[in-house]
Amino acid sequence: MQEVVPIDTTNVPAQHTGLINALGAEDSSVRLQAALAAGSNPDPVFLETLVERCAVEPDFFVRDMLSWALVRLSREITLPRIREELDSERNQARSQALHTLSKINDKSTWAWITRDMLRDADDEVARTAWRVAVALVPEGEEKGLADELVLQLGRGDRDVRLSLSRALIDLGEVSKPVLEKAAHHPDADVAAHARATELLRRNPETGFDAAVEEAKRVARTGGS
Repeated sequence: MQEVVPIDTTNVPAQHTGLINALGAEDSSVRLQAALAAGSNPDPVFLETLVERCAVEPDFFVRDMLSWALVRLSREITLPRIREELDSERNQARSQALHTLSKINDKSTWAWITRDMLRDADDEVARTAWRVAVALVPEGEEKGLADELVLQLGRGDRDVRLSLSRALIDLGEVSKPVLEKAAHHPDADVAAHARATELLRRNPETGFDAAVEEAKRVARTGGS
């Protein structure tokens, strides 16, 4: 059941009130259409409601449309508001703010992706931060990011580990030495994840699950 958040339309022009109320409707299809309409007719009056809905919207497709609608607004007003959400106590607010940053793809926001975000206790926030960091990392900073990301090897379930592997692979050759070192980590899960990521980096067609199994086989047999 979706979280109900009252929408304040006190200072909203009458012609926009209906759409803003629809963003909080019970029916997800109504919310989706409202987000589409907000993005199709971008107006700063929608900013606050779009951001607030991102923090609580339970439907993935609606959330993605909300981010699209935010991207359609001027960066000058959207980015400062998104930055505020990065410090939110609500996990989804942080995660969706990061996702929206990835859609905006403004390289100047790289400094906003902090070490704490990359290590966030919430898996979804961390996964999104990894992806956004790789997309925004400036030239010359890739090694430092790889050094940070490798510290998360062995974390979480299959989907979390796959996300981290993809992030490290997308960084390119700078990941190779850190993965080779991590492959000898005393923690078996960390070592296996590092080996699987390196196998996948060398041969993307292998597939993540097959790479994990091969990494485990190598660990058992002591092969290479």
